[in-house]
Amino acid sequence: MRLNSVLSTRVNERARRRLSRLAVATTVAGGVALATFTSGSWLLAQESSVAKFKANVDLVVLTFTVTDSKGKYVNGLKPSDFKITEDGIAQKLSTFAEGDRPAMEVGDGGILKPLSPQAAAAVASVNADKPTESFVGTSVFVLFDTSNFMYKGFVYAEDAIADFVRGLDKADSVAVYTFSRNLSRAAELTNDRYTAIGGLHKAVAGDDTALYNGLLLTLRDAAKVAGRKVVIVFSNGPDNASMVAPDDVRTVAEDEGIPIYVISTNDVNKDPISSSVFRRITGSTGGKAYWARTWQKQVEAFDAIREDIGNSYAVTYYPAPNPNEGYRRINVEIVTDAAKRYRVRARPGYRPRSF
Repeated sequence: MRLNSVLSTRVNERARRRLSRLAVATTVAGGVALATFTSGSWLLAQESSVAKFKANVDLVVLTFTVTDSKGKYVNGLKPSDFKITEDGIAQKLSTFAEGDRPAMEVGDGGILKPLSPQAAAAVASVNADKPTESFVGTSVFVLFDTSNFMYKGFVYAEDAIADFVRGLDKADSVAVYTFSRNLSRAAELTNDRYTAIGGLHKAVAGDDTALYNGLLLTLRDAAKVAGRKVVIVFSNGPDNASMVAPDDVRTVAEDEGIPIYVISTNDVNKDPISSSVFRRITGSTGGKAYWARTWQKQVEAFDAIREDIGNSYAVTYYPAPNPNEGYRRINVEIVTDAAKRYRVRARPGYRPRSF
């Protein structure tokens, strides 16, 4: 699905959904200027002149984890063990992957086979400017807060991120971005751990915090990559410079199918507003939020995320006909006898793009 910038103005919901995708993210003099329409009345006036829209959904990518009653990951499940629905409508899986294994095509009866050229081309075409070789592993985007809120723990944070990068599966790719007021792509997506860590160590402490601006642009980059991808935000929490609302960024991540993980170095009770936002963003995208004030807790959080990535399932499917042009609710059901003991964590739904 195509990623566009979104509007923070709260207007008529229908108009906002249609027109928010018309805001354009532009880069000005090395910084980011997010073009936004600020007049709700102007937007509503334009509603009458907008052409008819229809939902057009490409291949949907869905990443999820399965755990048992003790919180341990459940591995080895097959496509036939799952029933995936949108608004109660059963979906036919196109591809299936577990952990860092290559994606496989799902045949009749849930039988797995190597990707056909047609299936590989379909997966590669989903917003992919940079296809991942054989669709193996996960593309991991680390977004590191270098604003003045992070001065105290800057060096320890760098060490925790570097340890995380070194420990990624060899099939995974990683990008390291930093932000304060502006976003810096310190290391583009790469399989070379030294390149990624080298970019990390070039990070310079900044000033104000534009977390949601940076997250939106990171999602835009991630959406251009084929295969599985996740975004990991490492931040102190407060945002005092963004031009977009966090819930608009959440909507983009949800619609693009990109799980977001957040590691906050703040106390969960000290900044309840940021804590609530982090829970909403991660919960609605299939990710998780962690609060880690000490270096040791930060390392533990990164270890947990790395384990989560390595034990996730990823499926794709072409949605069955559905008249709903708004929010479509996704449900992942395990159909085996052990289903009652298992818990699935996945994004709860998405909105098909409109034209």
